[in-house]
Amino acid sequence: MDLKILSGGAMQGLLAEAVPLFERAGGCKATVEIGLTSALRKAIADGAVFDIALLPRADIDALARDGRIAAGSATDIARSAIGVAVRSGAPKPDIATVDAFKRAVLQAGSVTYSDGPSGLYIAGLMQRLGLAETIKSKTKLTTGPVAELLARGEAELGLQQIVAILPVKGADLVGPLPGELQTIIVYAAGISAAAQPSSAARRLIEFLATPEVVRIIRAKGLEPG
Repeated sequence: MDLKILSGGAMQGLLAEAVPLFERAGGCKATVEIGLTSALRKAIADGAVFDIALLPRADIDALARDGRIAAGSATDIARSAIGVAVRSGAPKPDIATVDAFKRAVLQAGSVTYSDGPSGLYIAGLMQRLGLAETIKSKTKLTTGPVAELLARGEAELGLQQIVAILPVKGADLVGPLPGELQTIIVYAAGISAAAQPSSAARRLIEFLATPEVVRIIRAKGLEPG
């Protein structure tokens, strides 16, 4: 039988390469449905049919507590850091220290981040740094890759997971957030508690830890879980 995977957008590039490798290696067919983490979590809570969910670890753990993810099935797959980006060819600001990062944000004509997992963190970070009110009028939220707004010239400075920045042509990664400000979003796979027990689902999750897939994980700007 085919496997159905529900995944947050940050893992789209990884799965686009890893799933065909799994299928060619003798695994069963697998289809991938990409969506916003919040929307997928609600869908799963409402009874969506799936075999594997690949979401931030906190969401997988919450779904496991609610009985939607099989107990003991959660497996860390990849670790994702948040970075800063600008439009290709634009000067790259200094973000090496907390103070330099704050200056870059304040001096930017506009700032964009997403309403996904990284965006929730960035919103809280701006509050902690005392910048939220100051930049409120020049902040642009997006449901997609912030780098696309940068590439179109619709924003000057973007903050999102590095894995979502790197694939977008027309935008350049400046670098990761300063260490003191960085957070790591751990993506984990969990097996549906409602699905029939499936060795295929377990094999696919195990396959995501093979050296071949680990190389893809690192090429995407991630680290293995």
